[in-house]
Amino acid sequence: MDFKQLETFVAVVKLKSFSKAAENLFITQPTVSNHILNLEKELNTILINRTNKNITLTTAGTLLYKYAIDILNKRDNAVFSLNQFKGKIEGILEISSSTIPEQYYLPLLLKKFSALYPDVKYDLKKYDTSQVIDKILSGEIDFGIVGAKKDCCQLVYIEIMNDNIIFVSQNKGKFSNIDSITINELSKFPIIMREKGSGTRNVVENSLKKHNLSTDDLNVIATIENTETIKECVKQGLGFTFISDKAITYDIENKFIKNINIDGLEFKRKFYFVYHKSRALSPLAETFKKFVLKFKKNQANPTI
Repeated sequence: MDFKQLETFVAVVKLKSFSKAAENLFITQPTVSNHILNLEKELNTILINRTNKNITLTTAGTLLYKYAIDILNKRDNAVFSLNQFKGKIEGILEISSSTIPEQYYLPLLLKKFSALYPDVKYDLKKYDTSQVIDKILSGEIDFGIVGAKKDCCQLVYIEIMNDNIIFVSQNKGKFSNIDSITINELSKFPIIMREKGSGTRNVVENSLKKHNLSTDDLNVIATIENTETIKECVKQGLGFTFISDKAITYDIENKFIKNINIDGLEFKRKFYFVYHKSRALSPLAETFKKFVLKFKKNQANPTI
């Protein structure tokens, strides 16, 4: 068993494709197949089911995958420590994040991180909260930044940021004189919602549930994944929406959109750095995690 075999095995599992693994590793597809076959021969077991087009792991493959991730991360930690000793930290940092932190939190964070580690490159991927968590659990990604917790003993959540979701409308037209409504009046307004699985929607659904309401009780006229698209729809008067105040600051200051208070209802949440409890983070990811925690502490205590 060597590192190349394990790297190939992990790539096949993450990408769910022999051809994509070959492309990712800059080797030929027959070489990928040979690495997997040789690994199976050495371990005297089948690791990957080949009965259909989908790549799935056998029980033995699932067991090996956990150790393969740890072995490769420990190797990377050794190389990383040596490079750090020599004063050089580099690599590609893969960051998977839900919408709000990806658009309104990460840019400043990466600017500051890059100032410390100029040789690091970034691969940002946007998913909703549920997708990020599922990919961590499946081993496709090391860590993520999400806007909601999913009860799971396998995950570690570290709080990094607070957020406030507000109810907004176009700042003109027939609703422009409305500043406050009751919970029971919510059903009167056309509402644009984020997709199921998004952290924003989860917070809204949980808050409504406390008042024995659900999104089924609302007049949901559209479900849209993209925050910027939702904002434009609101500005055009298509409907109202629940949205992070971080995403709407400019539009409220310039009076394109207005905040409407809902009596007795508020939507507060936290954002989290989340990773798998039993898997070692890659050294670069571990460095980033420590930087995120320090960044949060400095924001809370600017004089530090």
